[in-house]
Amino acid sequence: MKLFIDKINSEIGTILIVTDGEKLCALDFADYESRMLKLLQKRYGNFKFEYIKNPQGISNKIQAYFTGQRTSLNNITLNTGGTVFQQQVWLALLTIPWGTTIAYAELAARIGKPTAYRAVGMANSLNPIAIVLPCHRVVGANAALTGYAGGLERKRWLLHHEGVKLI
Repeated sequence: MKLFIDKINSEIGTILIVTDGEKLCALDFADYESRMLKLLQKRYGNFKFEYIKNPQGISNKIQAYFTGQRTSLNNITLNTGGTVFQQQVWLALLTIPWGTTIAYAELAARIGKPTAYRAVGMANSLNPIAIVLPCHRVVGANAALTGYAGGLERKRWLLHHEGVKLI
């Protein structure tokens, strides 16, 4: 299996963008590459990367996000893999508007499983497509800044970039 990868620089570090030739299947930070590789290996088994500049125009869309273009990530076709539950959680992330946050409990309620907030948190931690599936917009109770697979400083930066006022 061949996957296509690009690397772009950003204010919060080097970003790895992986597609299957048609859809975005991973987006992570270079310092978390081993995590990304484990998730991809679990999904695809053996695969090889082919380096390609701006696969499916996605790199340009990610860079546009960093310049403040709110709609630049809309309409990126995704291939998330994961269980049905994980896919529910990840797709529900797309309903959280730019500049807003919600609690894990609210995200659980949105998918019709109001008592599953811990499972939602676990699924969120395994999100294979950071930024595009905006798991950084999910916060703890009382708007506490909790958990982010890319590190809390990145989460803080992303939320600030989107205009979220943190307490």
